[in-house]
Amino acid sequence: MSTDEEKPKRRRSALRGRQLEPAILSELRDLIGDERIDSSLRHRDRLIEHLHALQDDFGYLSMPHLRALAAFMNLPMAAIYETATFYAHFDVIHDEQTPPPEITLRVCDSLSCRLAGAEALHQALSDGADPETVRVLRAPCMGRCETAPVVAVGHHHVLNANVRSVEAAVEQGQVQPEEVSWPRLADYRSTGGYQLLMDCREGRVSIESLAKELEDAGLRGLGGAGFPTFRKWQAVRAEPGPRYAVINADEGEPGTFKDRYYLEREPHTFLEGALVSAWSVEAKALYIYLRDEYPGLHRVLTEAIAELEAAEIVAPDFIILRRGAGAYICGEESALIESLEGKPGKPRHRPPFVAQKGLFGQPTLVNNVETVYWIPRIHAQGADWFASQGRHGRKGLRSFSVSGRVARPGVHLAPAGITLNELIEEYCGGMAERHRLLAYLPGGASGGILPASKADIPLDFDTLQEHGCFIGSAAVIVLSDQDNLADAASNLLGFFADESCGQCTPCRVGTEKMLTLLERDTWDEQTLQQLASVMADASICGLGQAAPNPVLSLLRDFRSELASQNLIAKG
Repeated sequence: MSTDEEKPKRRRSALRGRQLEPAILSELRDLIGDERIDSSLRHRDRLIEHLHALQDDFGYLSMPHLRALAAFMNLPMAAIYETATFYAHFDVIHDEQTPPPEITLRVCDSLSCRLAGAEALHQALSDGADPETVRVLRAPCMGRCETAPVVAVGHHHVLNANVRSVEAAVEQGQVQPEEVSWPRLADYRSTGGYQLLMDCREGRVSIESLAKELEDAGLRGLGGAGFPTFRKWQAVRAEPGPRYAVINADEGEPGTFKDRYYLEREPHTFLEGALVSAWSVEAKALYIYLRDEYPGLHRVLTEAIAELEAAEIVAPDFIILRRGAGAYICGEESALIESLEGKPGKPRHRPPFVAQKGLFGQPTLVNNVETVYWIPRIHAQGADWFASQGRHGRKGLRSFSVSGRVARPGVHLAPAGITLNELIEEYCGGMAERHRLLAYLPGGASGGILPASKADIPLDFDTLQEHGCFIGSAAVIVLSDQDNLADAASNLLGFFADESCGQCTPCRVGTEKMLTLLERDTWDEQTLQQLASVMADASICGLGQAAPNPVLSLLRDFRSELASQNLIAKG
């Protein structure tokens, strides 16, 4: 008899790992539907929506629910867990942990809110909160910089917040999004709305003639990159179908809130422009990726899309609305595509570009909210009207999100090429009382910092690069003689360190190291410069490449201010 025959095979007495609880799976099906009936519920791109459903209903994501979701979607638990833990708005609670309190206060920690006293507000709320019922967290920019400081009580945003107004919202249970009043479909159509879309579909407007209009108008991508819109259409159309269209409504750049402004006031203008863009590339579907910090807008867009479907302007499920989950990196187009596919939002290596291989591996047109908003307006009023609006040799209009030390912060529609001095005096009511201009960020956290002596440079694409800055999404944050520039740089680097996706070492380690260097009593200028060079050269995406810009700006244009604080040597 052989040895194998003499020794009986060992049998596993129990399955490895934590096991699925049938009652939890049944609960999950009651919440999001039965995958045995609707197989589309198992598609990977639905994962983040399912996680949102659980987070919204229970206030956190328990491990039993994640195990049930893995079985529900026929995905490895590792894939579910990796995605859930990547995004800041999901609270994953392990079996031995206590769930978070019922109410969460998120105090905006962006530069604009810091200038308005957010740090003291966070401390006061933390000191006064009962940790059994309320937790207080710091959070990145919420896209409401004109009303700083801002605190989110659940999904409700308290604007120009103070301890009293936040506590009142908690006491009254105000945790749902604020109502948004917006013009309905009938109102929009009564002024000629959706006529351009109908003309495009019925052949009265050709793709060639509309692209020429946008070229003559000088319309460029207004999310930051500034790529000519008509050329992006051409690039995607040159690829074989099927194709997709995606709208990037994840404006997470600190200081940026223009897209929210237009979506709240003219959602159907935006939707018509988005649908025309989808038509331009013969898209199979149109996806809208909306940042989770805009819950009121999720309701607006859901209702507006339903109006379009009821009026048979779009087929059911042609427009697909998806929520982000608190990840700045998903503003980068390839990271956004990854997130739409139900994965952690980590940027892809390029090439191929998303125009060649984007959503579900197909050619994809990605446009910014404001970019497509202008399409029906330019067609209605003419390319010459739009192009003639610029100043100082520039073309078009720009929506400047202005915050910080000005009398009237907000979205100001102004000529492209306007200078900061002109913008402040003509549109913002001047500087705030008792504040004198010291510096400004022309393009949000990543766009660098310029001194008051350079406040007469035209603000537009291609005008700031020689000064080490860029306009990006035109998020202008104004600093005064009462602000500490070193503290501002540390705030910005802290944001980038928190928001790095961690995929590449230059960004993951570089942002943390640079922040550590900034927190020292004396700055190691040589190391900062070397680190910035490595990050710019070797990071996969724009986050790591642009993160050093605030520090490089201070070392270049604010040496006397840094020397006065003994951060660098005088001379």
